[in-house]
Amino acid sequence: MKSSARLRLLAASTVCGTAAVLAAMAPATAAGTGGKTLVVLGDSYSANAGILDLIDKGGDTGCKHVPTSWPTQLTQGLGLSPDDVEDNSCQGATIDTSGWTLAYQVKRAMSDGALGPDTRTVTIQLGMNDAWGTDSKVALSHAVSCLTDLIDGCGPEAAAQGRAPDPETITPQAYADRVRQAVVYLHYYAPNAHIIFVGYPEIHSPGGDSACTTVLGVEVVQPRAGAITAFLDHLDTAQRAAAAMLDADFLDARAVTAGHGACTPNPWVDGVFDPTTELLGFPWHPTAQGDRILAAALQDRISRR
Repeated sequence: MKSSARLRLLAASTVCGTAAVLAAMAPATAAGTGGKTLVVLGDSYSANAGILDLIDKGGDTGCKHVPTSWPTQLTQGLGLSPDDVEDNSCQGATIDTSGWTLAYQVKRAMSDGALGPDTRTVTIQLGMNDAWGTDSKVALSHAVSCLTDLIDGCGPEAAAQGRAPDPETITPQAYADRVRQAVVYLHYYAPNAHIIFVGYPEIHSPGGDSACTTVLGVEVVQPRAGAITAFLDHLDTAQRAAAAMLDADFLDARAVTAGHGACTPNPWVDGVFDPTTELLGFPWHPTAQGDRILAAALQDRISRR
C-alpha cells in the first residue's frame, strides 16, 4: 500500500497540517466552479492496484486507479463522464499521518474546481494506514511482522508489547476529531453533497481471533491474530459512529461483502500470488468482483437519495 517516494515527498511538502491547508485554500474555492458530480477521497481500498503497479520503476508512478476499482465501476454505473468525477484516492493515503492525507486530497479537489453546489457525492475511505494513539508507527507496518510471527503470535498482548497497534485508541471520537475539519469544509463548499464514509470490506469474520490469507493458492493461518482483527473491528466501528457524529452517511462495506473474506470458498479479497483470486492482486484488497459489489451498493445508496 505504499506510493512512490517522490509522491510522498510531494504530499509532505504540500501538507503542513489539516487546518493550515484547508484554511489557505478557502478564498480561491469560494470563487470556483459549480463542482463535479462525484468526488472520491481514499486510500488503496478505493484506488486499488496490483502488486506490479506499486513497484517504483525509477520515476513518479503516481496514484494508480485501476479499471476495476469501485470508483471507476461506480462512475460507469452512474453513467457519469470521467470528466465529471474527481478521484483523488491513492495508495498509502492517510487521514493525517503521512503521504496523500485527507487535507491534501481535499485541497486538490478544491484547486481543480471539483467542489461546489453541483457536487452530489463525496466518498471518504481512510484510516487503515494511519498511526493511532501515541504510537508513531503506521498501523499496517505493525501488522505484517505481527501476523507473520508464528512463535509469539499476534494476540491482544502484542499491542502492550509494541508489536501491534492498540485497538483501544481507535475510537469514534478519535476518528471524528481527525476528519472533522475536512468534513466541515466539504459540507460548506459542496453544500448539496451526500458525504459517505466508506467502510472496508470483510477480510476476516468480525469478532474473530484468527487471520488468514492464501499464498500461491494455499491457506496460511495465524491462529493468534486478535490484535489485528480487533484493529479492523474498531476501525469499522469508529468510521460508522464518526459518520453519524459529523452528519455524514456510512456505507457498511463489511455487510455487503459478508462471507467473502480471505480464505472463504468465494473470496472477494486477493491473496498473495493466488491464481484462485487474482494472481497479481494486492493482498487483502478487493478483487474486481469485490469492487463491483461495493460499487453497486454505493450506486444504490446514491440513487435512493
